[in-house]
Amino acid sequence: MRRTPKTDTDADWELWGQRDPYFGVISHSRFRRKNLTPADKAEFFKTGEGHLQHVLDICRRHVDKDFAPKSALDFGCGVGRVAIPLSKVAQRVVGLDVADSMLSEARKNLELFKVRNVELIKSDDSLSAVTGTFDLVHSMIVFQHLEPPRGRELFRKLVTLLAPGGICAAHFTYAKTQYPATYGAMPPEEARAALKAALQNPQNTDPLMLMNSYNLNELLFIVQTSGITRLHLEFTDHGGELGVVFYFQKAR
Repeated sequence: MRRTPKTDTDADWELWGQRDPYFGVISHSRFRRKNLTPADKAEFFKTGEGHLQHVLDICRRHVDKDFAPKSALDFGCGVGRVAIPLSKVAQRVVGLDVADSMLSEARKNLELFKVRNVELIKSDDSLSAVTGTFDLVHSMIVFQHLEPPRGRELFRKLVTLLAPGGICAAHFTYAKTQYPATYGAMPPEEARAALKAALQNPQNTDPLMLMNSYNLNELLFIVQTSGITRLHLEFTDHGGELGVVFYFQKAR
C-alpha cells in the first residue's frame, strides 16, 4: 500500500533520529554521528544558545521591549538544541517532536545538562498532549520538512497556544533562489521528478529531508484572522532556500 506524505515524513524523521540525529538538525558533516566529538557536540548546543539569544533580542527590539517568557514551547525540538537553552530562561519548557528517537536523544541530553524543567512530548497533528498556554511559541527549521497543508494547520493550532502577551517566533521557507523566472517557485513537474530521483537513488542511504515552500499569503491570513495586528519579519537564506521568521504577539 502506498504511504501517505504524512507517514513518509514521520517515518523519515524517526530514521534520522535513529541514525544521525544531530546531522538531521544541522546538516554539516562535523555533526554526523560517526564524526561527532565532545567538542562538536558542545558547539552544536552553543549554536542553540546563540539562536535563542538572537530570537529574544528580536522579540525585545521589535515586539515587546520587556519580554521575559516564563513558559515556552519548542515545536520540532529534535535533540534539545533550543529547548535546553530555553530551560535557563523560562520556568516551564515543553519540547514537541514527532520522532520517538529524537525525543530519546533529547532525554539523554537533558540528563547530560542536568535540566529538570523541560517536558518532552511526542507531537501529533492535534497537539493533543499539550496543556496550557505559553509566553513563547518557537519553531525553527522545522515546518520546511512538513507538507504545507499539514504544516499550515499545525501552525494554526500553535497560534492558539499563545498566552495573552505571548510571542510566536516561527520559521517558514517560501522560495528557492534557483528559480528566478518563477519568483522562487519550483515547477511541479520538476518537484515530482526530483522526489522520484531521490527515492530511486541507490547511493542515497540517508532518509529523505523534504524542503517545502509555503504560501505566505495563507500564513498571513492565519496570523491576521487570529487577531494579530502587528508582525515583524526576518528573512533567512539556507543555501538558496529562502525563508522568513514570523514574530508576533497576542494581545493582552
